[in-house]
Amino acid sequence: MKSNLAVRILFPSQLAVFVLASAIAVPALAQQTPAGEPQSTPPVAAQQQPASAASNDAKEGFWGRVNPFARKKWVNKQVDPLKDRLSELDEVNAKNGRDIQDVDGRAQAGIRKAQSTADGANQTASAAGDQAQKAGMTAQGAAGHVDRLNSTVDGLDQYRQISVVEIQFRAGQPIVTAAARKQLDELAVSLTGHQGYILEIEGHSRLAGSAGIQSSQRLNEAVKRYLVTEHQIPVYRLHSVALGNAKAADEENAEVAKSNSVQIRLMENSLAAQAGASPHDAASRSSAERP
Repeated sequence: MKSNLAVRILFPSQLAVFVLASAIAVPALAQQTPAGEPQSTPPVAAQQQPASAASNDAKEGFWGRVNPFARKKWVNKQVDPLKDRLSELDEVNAKNGRDIQDVDGRAQAGIRKAQSTADGANQTASAAGDQAQKAGMTAQGAAGHVDRLNSTVDGLDQYRQISVVEIQFRAGQPIVTAAARKQLDELAVSLTGHQGYILEIEGHSRLAGSAGIQSSQRLNEAVKRYLVTEHQIPVYRLHSVALGNAKAADEENAEVAKSNSVQIRLMENSLAAQAGASPHDAASRSSAERP
């Protein structure tokens, strides 16, 4: 009776220990089974579970995803996919780094090229500005030269009277007297080394008509001959006209037209005045010597 009571008391505790040992031993035996060997037939309850649940390697054993009794091989099997994924991520990061460096290098090269192009454009603009300034100065110089040429051209036919010399002749004798030669010598000396002048020679005679014209023409020729041969006055500077007993348009003294005389007017061009080479005013403008 006493032994039966002991069996009744110890049986629940032993049963609990047996059940706990079974729960621990079964997963351990499952892990120790070789991978190539077929496992034992699962219980009927396990066969009734869905195929998807049986094929899920992540849920193993009593402890869920992590089994404290798992071997190194099983751990590596679980960790290898993570390692492969990490390696793939490392490769992607390295590729991204290389791409970033490539893009940065190309960007820096583009910036340097753009800066070089801008510097070249600035230098070209500066050179163009200098050339434009030089061209402006040249244009101003050309304009000033044109103005001077215009002034010169305008002054080509501008003459002013400097002096008047009157040479007297005897009637009918175109001979240059000593007094006349002295007047012509003084006039010629005043013209030495000077340019821009002409001599207007007007011959007058007491005779009328063609006879007076011919007589005054001979007087003019006598004066011109003396100036050319004795003083080398250029012929192109001597302009003569034979008036006879006619009065010139600018003649103020009517007595001059009725005498055997030659009037010599020294005319100076404005160019000679610019060059500072005005002939000397050797003869008096208001008076004339007579023999």
